[in-house]
Amino acid sequence: MLLSLFGWIGLSDYVRAEFLRNRQQDYVRAARAMGLSNWQIMWRHVLPNSFTPVIAFLPFHMSGTILALTSLDFLGLGVPSPTPSLGELLAQGKANLDAWWISLSTFGVLVAMLLLLTFMGDALRNALDTRISDAMRAGGNQ
Repeated sequence: MLLSLFGWIGLSDYVRAEFLRNRQQDYVRAARAMGLSNWQIMWRHVLPNSFTPVIAFLPFHMSGTILALTSLDFLGLGVPSPTPSLGELLAQGKANLDAWWISLSTFGVLVAMLLLLTFMGDALRNALDTRISDAMRAGGNQ
């Protein structure tokens, strides 16, 4: 609960930085020259262009949250003990070194999940980034 409650703070800083960066772009100046109001510029131009990097950042943020939750559960500071979690399984594997498959399978699931989230974030960034030319997406050498 606490990770969810306070996890948005870093993301909001990232969104604010994107808005400030996009505010200086040429398309905003062109929209102002056309006479659009600040709300129209924000909703039609700045917001869609600011959320693309934020959406690509979310899988990396989720990976950090999963790792933090697993660490807290391993230390016994996370969810209550009878609730199954990756950190609880790692703690049980550490307590029972004879049953090595508990630690190994939990570690494998954790590594696979974090790798898949990282690959998803990279694929989202490549798919949504407007600065990448079409030749780069097609596999060209430009």
